[in-house]
Amino acid sequence: MNPTEPSEPAPETKTPAGSELRASDADRDRVADRLREALAEGRITPEEHAERIDVVYRAKTYAELEPVLSDLPAAPGRPAAAPAEPRVRLEKEPSLPPPEPQSTSIVAFFAGAERRGRWLVEPATTVTCVFGGAELDFRQAVLSQREVLVNVTCVFGGVDITIPPGVRLVSSVSAVFGGVDLPEDDTVAPDAPVIRVSGMVLFGGVTASRREMGEKRSDRHWEHRERREHRHRELREHREERLQMHEEHRREIRRTRDERRDHLRRLRESRRRG
Repeated sequence: MNPTEPSEPAPETKTPAGSELRASDADRDRVADRLREALAEGRITPEEHAERIDVVYRAKTYAELEPVLSDLPAAPGRPAAAPAEPRVRLEKEPSLPPPEPQSTSIVAFFAGAERRGRWLVEPATTVTCVFGGAELDFRQAVLSQREVLVNVTCVFGGVDITIPPGVRLVSSVSAVFGGVDLPEDDTVAPDAPVIRVSGMVLFGGVTASRREMGEKRSDRHWEHRERREHRHRELREHREERLQMHEEHRREIRRTRDERRDHLRRLRESRRRG
């Protein structure tokens, strides 16, 4: 190389702009919380909320998150939406998976069904149990809005609900030959998440408990569940007895009808001979 010639400049290393940085699960959850507040304030419709939530949990960068809140004001007490400043991680932080959308209908016919882990709770979920049971664990669930509805139809079955501390559970379930057992309210915060349970229970029950992650169920819960299962067994046995009695009654009716038919036939034959 000729020393009199200027050397070529080294290529610049481009640093990604703030909007091109990768978004974390915590960033996506913060945007989802703001959308939930906007829905509660009437700024967006439930249809718009559902569309934007879908975009949020598919977003990989801040650039994809920015349009979701671009037409919404900042929440009171919070700065306007902007890409978070990059920070150095001193250690590897646990990364939560995005909530998985689930069917809004849970059905258990002579079987069991469950929802647990990190799942997305839609505004309304329908639970149908016939001679079966369903377990709903909301401790790691992500609510699509501040208040969600769980509509229960339960015949000869039961629904177990687990919620974390700080979540309000409100029930308007009608029970016939059954019961509804709810924990005491542990929060008075006006903006606390609300899970409303409605519907009807016939020869069954809805049981709810409030527990932290990793906390075991209380002895009272297992005693209540054992009593409920015992009652369900008794009801099934009673139903089987009633069905058996009904079938015997139908056989008796058929036998009497056949005897009467034979008797009338013999009378007709005797009249022809006479």
